[in-house]
Amino acid sequence: MRDFNETDKKKKKARIQIQENPANLSKEELLRLEDKVKASLKDGYISCPVAWRIAKEENVPKIAVGEITDRLSIRIDNCQIGFFKVEKTPYDDSDHKSIGSEIITVLETLVGNNELTCAKIFELARQFKLKPMVVANEANARDLKIHSCQLGCF
Repeated sequence: MRDFNETDKKKKKARIQIQENPANLSKEELLRLEDKVKASLKDGYISCPVAWRIAKEENVPKIAVGEITDRLSIRIDNCQIGFFKVEKTPYDDSDHKSIGSEIITVLETLVGNNELTCAKIFELARQFKLKPMVVANEANARDLKIHSCQLGCF
């Protein structure tokens, strides 16, 4: 995976509006959060689950961690619902198993209301006792677009 550069930042800012310091953290808190993010890098990247863990440990919103990674030009990888794959392959549903009509109805309703967000995927996963990736895969199999990453990535 290549670095997150200035061109990438400009493209992202055109798509997603994240205010600087969305959690209104003090300078000290921001520096501590930056240090924690830098210390958590693996091969120059930070994984989605690690970013979530940092947010929880530092008691800050996930979007604050995402904003720090953007500012530091760090890419987030290993999305818990399957985004940011390097290989741009079409969805392969050859071994897809449906997860039930009730959750499908909920997914379709959320899309109809423009509410199929990353947070909703996790909420549904908890509600139906499924892994978030399973719920996201069901949405992808049905060409339902998930938006509003909790870290601000999409």
